Amino acid sequence: MRAAPASRQLSCGRWSLDLSQPRVMGIINVTPDSFSGDGLAGAPQQAVAQGLQMVAQGADLLDVGGESTRPGAAELSVQEELDRVIPVIEALVARVEAPVAVDTRKAAVMVAALQAGATMINDVNALRGVEASFVRQVLAARQEPIVLMHMQGIPATMQAEPSYQDVVAEVVAFLAERVRWCEEQGIARSRLLVDPGIGFGKDHAHNMTLLCHLSALQVLEVPVLLGVSRKRLTGWLTGEVEPHKRDVASHVLAAWGVCAGAAIVRVHDVAGARQALAVAQGLRQWCKG
Repeated sequence: MRAAPASRQLSCGRWSLDLSQPRVMGIINVTPDSFSGDGLAGAPQQAVAQGLQMVAQGADLLDVGGESTRPGAAELSVQEELDRVIPVIEALVARVEAPVAVDTRKAAVMVAALQAGATMINDVNALRGVEASFVRQVLAARQEPIVLMHMQGIPATMQAEPSYQDVVAEVVAFLAERVRWCEEQGIARSRLLVDPGIGFGKDHAHNMTLLCHLSALQVLEVPVLLGVSRKRLTGWLTGEVEPHKRDVASHVLAAWGVCAGAAIVRVHDVAGARQALAVAQGLRQWCKG
């Protein structure tokens, strides 16, 4: 497997993350219907407490999302998403010593979250759902990193017979096009990350093939974020039907991803992930040396 690129600093507001070491992004779902069973819609204090605990356990950054993107999920209104995420982002920004990202597809939510202190945008739709003028006039003038994820279709229908001729080549080509598009709108490549979108418009064979060839994303020359935590793939591999019991399997896949070059892994169980990534990083450095 190819190692990760040489040391690179990712600027997130007043924080700088050295991506020569694998980083852990803690997931905070402020939703009622999270596939992983950890949704905290209507419980902002619990969501903030979860974020504090994650940072105490070693999370390098937090990701707050108010709209479920599980297979079959319907799109949420802008106002309802704002009501869910903004109070949590504001409270976390005031209390944690770590960057806070917003997980959203909507321009209005991106703007409100950035104004509330978020220092990263994580968009499962790779900015396809926002106007180019918004990107040029608003996002290009800022400095926050943006995660561009691959998804075939939309959450409501993405798992209805996803199809590819060559899933690795098509995902790489899609992400390369989105990186180019962002640069054309004035967003510096140094602000961009990519996510292959495991489980988003892909069956188990597609997911496994992507994980086997994850290092192919290194051709894009931007950091890779990997989200495999508690996903159906881990249930398929292990037979575990309860998402909250899939953390060990998730950590194995995360460690695999780090060895293949992933810079950030998005997880539910921060403490377990930290141990797994420490082992993966140790092996990676030892094998290189």
